[in-house]
Amino acid sequence: MPDECWAARFPELFAEQYVDYAGATVRLTTAPPRDELVNRLHLVAVTPDGSVVVCRSVEGWRFLPGGTREPEETIDQLARRELLEEAGATALGSPALFASFRVRSTRPEPYRPHLAHPDAVWAYGVVPVELTGEPSCPPDGEEIVEVTALPPDPAADWLAGHDRTHADVLRLAIAMDLVAVDVSR
Repeated sequence: MPDECWAARFPELFAEQYVDYAGATVRLTTAPPRDELVNRLHLVAVTPDGSVVVCRSVEGWRFLPGGTREPEETIDQLARRELLEEAGATALGSPALFASFRVRSTRPEPYRPHLAHPDAVWAYGVVPVELTGEPSCPPDGEEIVEVTALPPDPAADWLAGHDRTHADVLRLAIAMDLVAVDVSR
């Protein structure tokens, strides 16, 4: 389905917006991103029973697990590292990218020297996972205080309590039939 059709269903998500903390203008698209432009990745991590893994930080932020790419890191390596760090989850496959924000930074330099700049991508993918332990929470990352797996729609509602963007990205993945909704739950 073209972006115009998705934008009609999710107008706020597909509208151009300015992200103050990043100093960037962003616009969502479902077109595949160029790998070398992907600076960040967040994941709709789906457990074997069809639940979606969501996280909460010590600051109260609610989000889909993910984060910033390290130097020389592949998308698959980024996904696997972030899942372990933020959710204590092991990827059971490679992420399938389904949407991304095309980013245009207004800042003179990138957030980190190895990241694409001024044009970049913040990608979203779906990946099957298994919760295998506690989040590793490295010193330079978020301090995760809660990881839970919820059915897709309740997961989106839970995310909306703090992060409308991640909630709507999850709703987009559900609408794209990328997340199986278990109606028996």
